[in-house]
Amino acid sequence: MKKTVVVTGAGTGIGRAIAQVLAQSNYSLILLGRNLDALETTRRTLVKPDAHQSFSCDVRRPEDLRKSLADSGIENLYAVVANAGIGGENFYNGNGDGDRWTEVVETNLTGSYNTVQECLPYLKKDQSEYRKVVFISSILARLGVPGYSAYCASKAGLLGLMRSLASELAGEKILVNAVLPGWVNTAMAHEGLQAFADALGVSKDEAHKEAMKPVPLGKMSEPEEVAQFVEFLISPKGNSLTGQSLDINNGAMMP
Repeated sequence: MKKTVVVTGAGTGIGRAIAQVLAQSNYSLILLGRNLDALETTRRTLVKPDAHQSFSCDVRRPEDLRKSLADSGIENLYAVVANAGIGGENFYNGNGDGDRWTEVVETNLTGSYNTVQECLPYLKKDQSEYRKVVFISSILARLGVPGYSAYCASKAGLLGLMRSLASELAGEKILVNAVLPGWVNTAMAHEGLQAFADALGVSKDEAHKEAMKPVPLGKMSEPEEVAQFVEFLISPKGNSLTGQSLDINNGAMMP
């Protein structure tokens, strides 16, 4: 019997790559995200696309998650990959107008919490020896970046959430880990590079060269590399890992 996995934020970037790799490994997927067209584009790229489902869902709203899971018709879940997230600066201007703190934290941190909580009843029903939860955090959980306080705080908060859940759920053999990518070749990363270039008054290529200087391997990861790491964690090869913050950043941070 195929094992079922929920992947949030599966419409683009790392989420799409995770879906593609997991489908190749014969998992049955439930793809969740706000943009149904993007999710359907992802689904059509998967091995045996009709074996997978996609639902428009805002992870900030538990009722959206609850309805999507009910509409899927599943009875149990083997794994959850909480990947949905947004980036960018806060734009705090002194009076709160236009500040993105709430939007970023509610999506990245609260949304991930909501995802796991709504999926837990299904995880607990699965008969696999171990069940898995993977949070997609960021290297910025370990670093501070001016203007990115909401993003850094939300991604750091995921590590505390992960450790707490790993302790809480270990007795039920639900393993919980976090993956912390550095620069990854996605649209979100390129938006960040463009903002960096604009701030420095240089070209995007020059900004890229500057951004790669602190990275020992001098490159971005590809989304597929992060996806393969996630696939390892939810496979039986990852059955001795729980409560871990796992870095994939080309040497940019060596804690």
